[in-house]
Amino acid sequence: MRIVSLLPSTTEIVFELGLGDSLLGVTFECNFPSSARVGREIVVGGMDTKHLSPEEIDQLVRERLAAGDELYRLDDDALRRCDPDLILSQDLCRVCAVPSGDVDAAVARLQCRAEVLQIDPQTFDEVIDSVRTVARAAGVPERGDALVAQLGERLGALARLLKGRARPSVFVLEWIDPPFVAGHWVPDIVERAGGRPVLARPGAKSVPTDWGAVATVDPDHVVVAPCGYGLDGAVEQARAVLDRLPERAAVWAIDADAVMVRPGPRIVDGAEAIAAALHGVGAPRPDLIRRVR
Repeated sequence: MRIVSLLPSTTEIVFELGLGDSLLGVTFECNFPSSARVGREIVVGGMDTKHLSPEEIDQLVRERLAAGDELYRLDDDALRRCDPDLILSQDLCRVCAVPSGDVDAAVARLQCRAEVLQIDPQTFDEVIDSVRTVARAAGVPERGDALVAQLGERLGALARLLKGRARPSVFVLEWIDPPFVAGHWVPDIVERAGGRPVLARPGAKSVPTDWGAVATVDPDHVVVAPCGYGLDGAVEQARAVLDRLPERAAVWAIDADAVMVRPGPRIVDGAEAIAAALHGVGAPRPDLIRRVR
């Protein structure tokens, strides 16, 4: 099986299934495990936004989408060299990855024989089930079942630790300028961590809000989880908006790419890390979440 992954999350799944040797192509954003891009074709490129502020990135994305411009570039030559049997794609978010329609067009253009598999989970449970979907498509269903069982055991252990505890209100800030509420599976992560998500959209797209709405819900905790910044970047952004957040709220920064916004197995790590922060249960994860106030 020759596999190309067009999503950081499916790259993680492929490695967790022990199929790293079959993975021939990845994206420029695939960074977990650390060896994900080593010796592999980079089949998807994108914009370099490291020099831009969150507001500038948001404006650039809006302008490009309004103009009909794609945010990601699929490299036909790299895809041809991979000659894949299986391409893992998505249609969930044009801001997150190359749309599967572009992939289908490339497959037809290159007369590629690959199966294009869309992985579009909306909820926590669907994220976990996508492990089985990838495993079946890759011909190793038993590995998918085993990995899902392991994740389920961890979630069960976490639920037992949290049983009977009060659920504090938690607002997850997915972007700071403009402020975005949490959507899709992220509110479910908070639920699994023993929190009560507020101003959130379970199973739906993340959307902009305003600071007045955040003040109105008056959360016990705020988790700052910006996509693409890592833990240190999240800490910096959390500090930048402290004066806009309710004074009584405990404010946390989290490595969103690692354990929140990418729909892969590590969302279980996210639930465990947030539970440790909110309730002091399990092992603390200072490598993933840090208190800012």
